[in-house]
Amino acid sequence: MKTSMNRRNFLKTTGAISASLVVGFNTSGALAASDSGAQTDTLSNAFNPFVMIDDSGVVTVLTKHFEMGQGTTTGLTTLVAEEMDLDWSQVKVGFAPSHDDYKNLAFGGQGTGGSTAIGNSYTQYRQAGAAARDMLVRAAADAWGVEADSVSMSEGILSSGDNKGSIGDFVKAAAALKPVAEPALKSMADFKLIGKDKLPRKDSFAKTTGTATFAMDVKVPNMVYVTILRSPKFGGTLKSFEAGDAASVNGFVDAKALPNKAGVAIYANSTWAAIKARKSITAEWDDSGADARGTAEMVSEYTDKLNADPTYDVTGKGDLAAVEKAAASAEKSVSADFMFPLLAHAPMEPLNCVIEPTAEGGLRLHDGCQFPMITHPTLAAIAELPPEKVEIETYYAGGSFGRRANGASDYHVEAIMAYLALGGTKAVKLVWTREDDLAGGFYRPMSAQRATISIGDDGKIANWAHRTVAQSIFKGGPLEGMAVHEGVDHFSVEGIVDTPYQLPMSIGLTDYESPMPVLWWRSVGHSQSGYTMEVLMDMAAEAAGADPVEFRLAHLDESVEDQARFAGVLKLAAEKSGWDGKPMKGKGRGIAVHKSFNSYVAEVIEVSVNDKGAISIDKATCAVDCGIAVNPDVVRAQLEGALGYGLGAIMRNQVTMTDGVVDQKNFPDYEPLRITDMPDVEVHIVESELAPSGVGEPGLPPAGPALANAIYAATGKRITKLPLESNGVTFA
Repeated sequence: MKTSMNRRNFLKTTGAISASLVVGFNTSGALAASDSGAQTDTLSNAFNPFVMIDDSGVVTVLTKHFEMGQGTTTGLTTLVAEEMDLDWSQVKVGFAPSHDDYKNLAFGGQGTGGSTAIGNSYTQYRQAGAAARDMLVRAAADAWGVEADSVSMSEGILSSGDNKGSIGDFVKAAAALKPVAEPALKSMADFKLIGKDKLPRKDSFAKTTGTATFAMDVKVPNMVYVTILRSPKFGGTLKSFEAGDAASVNGFVDAKALPNKAGVAIYANSTWAAIKARKSITAEWDDSGADARGTAEMVSEYTDKLNADPTYDVTGKGDLAAVEKAAASAEKSVSADFMFPLLAHAPMEPLNCVIEPTAEGGLRLHDGCQFPMITHPTLAAIAELPPEKVEIETYYAGGSFGRRANGASDYHVEAIMAYLALGGTKAVKLVWTREDDLAGGFYRPMSAQRATISIGDDGKIANWAHRTVAQSIFKGGPLEGMAVHEGVDHFSVEGIVDTPYQLPMSIGLTDYESPMPVLWWRSVGHSQSGYTMEVLMDMAAEAAGADPVEFRLAHLDESVEDQARFAGVLKLAAEKSGWDGKPMKGKGRGIAVHKSFNSYVAEVIEVSVNDKGAISIDKATCAVDCGIAVNPDVVRAQLEGALGYGLGAIMRNQVTMTDGVVDQKNFPDYEPLRITDMPDVEVHIVESELAPSGVGEPGLPPAGPALANAIYAATGKRITKLPLESNGVTFA
């Protein structure tokens, strides 16, 4: 769906003044530019601004990707500042408006996720910066009567001989010029900001001082707060409700059934009043379509499906059971079953947003909006408004890990329904509690996997039979066409079917059916396949009597670039960790390597065991090849964060069910990683001239198996069912 909006109004709201140069891309993807003050509404709707320069010389970069802590506001700004040779202090950042032409080139619509922000925007933002620079240089050359190639530009100053002036002096003249179709980009040898260490993040000061605005901070006039009473079971619908003594709660406004029967909206003049009033509401639910299974029953069903013939022959090699039988009968073989639990995303900032009416008869969403490509048309459809009447104002988000980007736009749908149910005249602020999200949100699906592997006489893997049971994330959703082919949801088997290892694999897949809402979780299928693959590689290495590092390298052809990069991070992590393959008294060291989101990450984790048998995670050494590291500090921070997030989940986290109701309520029973759990971390970045790839998620998949392999090295316990604490591991 194509949406449109008045860019002139948007430019006014960003503070751009009449003499400003605006550079971006038109609807055909070609570079375009204009003067924000002189342009007509028609012109202002003709292209999407990426760079704005005012007559004081301040440059504002509009980021099409939102910021949830992953560093996009710094990374995208770096690309423009580099091409314009600006001083870092001259550059500001703002969020682009909701419009499909600000599309994520990996998705085909506007959205942030899949560790794509820098990779898909790298050339685009550099081109916008280079085009702005070229236009300013030509404007200065015209004003001074000199050749353009005699004009230099540095830190916002243009000069040629005795002529000198600020870029702000030339923005109006530059806006009258046409941008070149292919502006010259800098060579890597001339980079000053891209790849620079210790470049301050653009969001750090505001977040440190508390002046950064998150969606949770938004307050608008004539606003009420709303919470939702939902069915305790997935698939349950509202039959009726009684308000009880909710009216006695100070600040209570009203309670109304949502039109889709998904729950009851409780309105009040504060969040606390809405939460308190909700406790007084009694509801009757229709559970006839709800899932009433408990975790034990679900595990049993997963196991039954794992034992049955797979529905899909992913690799097209025929009888998987025959391959398994042959592999199991080999002199040296390995077989293991793996079970992964449901996991919540649990971002620090719970879900929330504000919807308010606009003077033009439309509505405005205030949100840390991750997927405008889905949210915008969804709101327009429910409100029965043309898309141009819907606006989205984006703010910082306090984490997501995938949660804010669901195809159902669940919390946005609740907010618009609550807004309309109250008459559509008052702004509403929807707030989910932590308990709401843990008990009624989206989850990483459960997964059961089994592999049977044989080792040949050459000490290498001769056969690898692998079967997976998982609930599909993408089937039935808006992105199904991108992910599902011939019935196979690729994300259920990613990291297995496309491993860089040279392995003779036979792979089967069976879907698990449930009304429970499942969603991509940080690194999606790689969070499970990374664990399975790398624990199995260690098991196979042991069966072959080989060092785990050397065994992995033996299954890689380093004359192939993909495998060479995979091997490169493996060797770098081993070297930097002091890997020698020898047993360590009272300690254990484990290694894992995985490719995801076009990046390669290897991690070595070192653990120690106390006299009570409890594990301490002492050190982690990470190596990453993500192409050009635009902001090395951000890359290191993302690797550290992904490692910690992955370790916390592997150690303790699971969402369990009793009769269809989630058992976990808040962080005391869904415990996040503690500071005492976090090891010392070293991150080593491979120098590269290749295009940048993802860093937000690739650090997670190797973390769990590296820890599991270290625990095995220290204790002899091989854990294939997670979390670790529920399956025989105690942490100090």
